[in-house]
Amino acid sequence: MSNNQILLETKLVSEISGTFYVPSYQRGYRWGEDEVLRLLNDIYQNGKKNYCLQPVVVRKTENRYELIDGQQRLTTLYLIYRYMKNVNPFFSDPAFDLIYETRENSADFLKSIDLTKRNENIDFWFIANAYETIRKWFEEDMQIRVLHVFEYFKEDVKIIWYEVGENEDAISLFTRLNIGKIPLTSAELVKAMFLSSDGKDKSSQEKQEEISLQWDNMEKELHDDSLWYFLTNRTNTRYQTRIDLILDLISEKPSDNREKYYTFFKIDELGKTLPLDDLWRRIQQTFLVLKDWYENHELYHKIGYLIAAEKLSLQEIYKVSIDKTKSAFRAALDAYIKDSVAIQGNYSDLSYEKPLDYKRISTLLLLFNVESVRLNGEHTQWFPFDKYKYDNKGKVAWSLEHIHAQQSEGLRTQEMWKEWLGLHIPSIKNVAADTSLADDMQAAIDKQKLERAEFDELQQKVVELLSVQGNAEYLHSISNLALLRADDNAALNNSTFDVKRNLIINMDKEGQYIPFCTKMVFLKYYTPSKDNQLHFWGQSDRVAYVEALNRVLMPYLSEPIAITEEE
Repeated sequence: MSNNQILLETKLVSEISGTFYVPSYQRGYRWGEDEVLRLLNDIYQNGKKNYCLQPVVVRKTENRYELIDGQQRLTTLYLIYRYMKNVNPFFSDPAFDLIYETRENSADFLKSIDLTKRNENIDFWFIANAYETIRKWFEEDMQIRVLHVFEYFKEDVKIIWYEVGENEDAISLFTRLNIGKIPLTSAELVKAMFLSSDGKDKSSQEKQEEISLQWDNMEKELHDDSLWYFLTNRTNTRYQTRIDLILDLISEKPSDNREKYYTFFKIDELGKTLPLDDLWRRIQQTFLVLKDWYENHELYHKIGYLIAAEKLSLQEIYKVSIDKTKSAFRAALDAYIKDSVAIQGNYSDLSYEKPLDYKRISTLLLLFNVESVRLNGEHTQWFPFDKYKYDNKGKVAWSLEHIHAQQSEGLRTQEMWKEWLGLHIPSIKNVAADTSLADDMQAAIDKQKLERAEFDELQQKVVELLSVQGNAEYLHSISNLALLRADDNAALNNSTFDVKRNLIINMDKEGQYIPFCTKMVFLKYYTPSKDNQLHFWGQSDRVAYVEALNRVLMPYLSEPIAITEEE
């Protein structure tokens, strides 16, 4: 291996051999009972399935390995082997040993495990305690556990062997991996696979440089939030590097799998059956497929909706696309969208007050927004999944909001009452024949103590003046609901249409993202001009709104949403 070359592979634990020395810049063994038991239980509970431990990072110097990262795991594996050998003499000794640059006695203590010396220094104390933890764990079912773990080490449990070149700055790498707490990721390990071949000729070097450049370009493109949040609902808390998303697709990593190096392990297996050039082309092709979806106006909106609504994952959509023609893929997407809004019964019976219906209405309105943008845009407008999912404060929460509210749920303090009255004064001044009600509202706000009875009386007058009279059963139906950002401001949530309309306009002026259809509702876009009463949300508005829902969602609804003229 050349001085700057990386060697990356997986090894069965039983294949670890050689002498590992721990340099002076590292502290000694410090694992406690929790860490030791976690390792033992993970190995044992995994059984005969493939299991991969975190990387052991080494640098070969002469006839031994400098152990840059992995001292705690490797020492624990050594102690497990030592214990199994002590209880079953027919087992072999560990094929590796550990020595220390500045703690020579620790190597001898590892081999002898003389517990009478545990208090001589801190290293002995931690090693002895770990050995005692291992002994107690095995003694719960001695013969079965010893035989199984020995077999698992021989056939199923692997480590990731990450060997750097002799010229690598070991102290700097150790600092990054340990003091800086920045572990090697699956993406880094997969990248190293493509840059760790032994080829020294010019063409091999040029190929590695090309892969490295293409890799970095993919990572850079995935940092475009409009692309990223089209593909996933997750932030980088799940993906330390965004190219992990592509690698997870190729490895078919289950969404509920939390094994840190699952992706690397699976791609490493692929690399043993496929030439690395073919594997690299597969990574590129997968990325290009996702880019093609992103750049296709129809696929962008349909795939983006299914992911945003959490109806299908990217992994599931990718599987659906395999070996399908474009028309067959589109048909499959349409079927999934139709299924996502399918219900038992009538859409018009859905109610805000029923928890299951709340989710169904939310899904319908999300689809209404996405499809409206797709159909209205003529390829020039694109639904902004990035703004819908996240802003500069983090994840955006959305709720169903009454377009026009007549209830005062949640208004429990006089501060809330006064805020509600203050929000409605401008609307009352716009529609009232005189200023008496607005004056009474201002007087109530100015009072040091506002009584509940006085607020209730004023609120009833305001609601009556700002509401179109009629049957109030429509309040919780889809004809009176829109998507708005979740807000703890109870006074606003219980406001009448005109107050919310003014707020939406101000939010839009300030650059806050408002879903397309929500904005259209409060601008009275759907209402015919002859019926347009600017300050109210009435029967004609609701009818027009439902007609728009039916028109846009017609390909996906099992039947139209019904609304009666007397609603």
